[in-house]
Amino acid sequence: MKPRRVIDQTETPDGEPLELAFEAGRYVLRVGGAVLMTSATHASEQALAELAAARLEGVRGLRVLVGGLGMGFTLRAALDAFAQDAEITVAELLAPLVRYNRGELGELAGRPLDDPRVTLYRGDVRERISRGDWDAILLDVDNGPDAFTVGDNASLYGVRGSRKLVKALRPGGVLVVWSAYPSPEYERSLHRAGLEVKVERVRARGKARKGGLHVLFVAQKPRG
Repeated sequence: MKPRRVIDQTETPDGEPLELAFEAGRYVLRVGGAVLMTSATHASEQALAELAAARLEGVRGLRVLVGGLGMGFTLRAALDAFAQDAEITVAELLAPLVRYNRGELGELAGRPLDDPRVTLYRGDVRERISRGDWDAILLDVDNGPDAFTVGDNASLYGVRGSRKLVKALRPGGVLVVWSAYPSPEYERSLHRAGLEVKVERVRARGKARKGGLHVLFVAQKPRG
């Protein structure tokens, strides 16, 4: 077995240890010692974009916001799922993740940051959300509505956060939120904010039908 290789160690804005390592043939990102993501399980991240695109089929000139660059898989899926005339903004709070995607992790998802359709915003996704006028918002910034990468992300969830997301969406716009676990309370908050909600469970390793089940909250703003 190849030895574990630590690529980088730094901190989140909250002061939590952030580590990127290569182990057991995969890249692993940890925050505070807990696994945030790995390069081996990203089928559910890809489904974020595919589910949103299916609901917006036929709509031209889409404005798409991807919350969280991660290892680039969600952004790559958005580039593949949406039409060539879509404008895609990806917001990433953690500067090291941008650096990793421009460096060693870049080839994992085919260097999506290099695509001319992509605008990178290096900062808090909430600042982009507040600009509004989005056709699709894909959020993959935490392990779930109660497990935050940084503490300030708590404001993205709950009824108040959901209402801000509703306000930011165009009529008929779609919100898809990634979670590692079910959350009936979060589902209710989306309903209370006026969104039509469906919960999808997706295998972490997709067609291989392996790995745990991840949860995608798929919500759409009424057109009327």
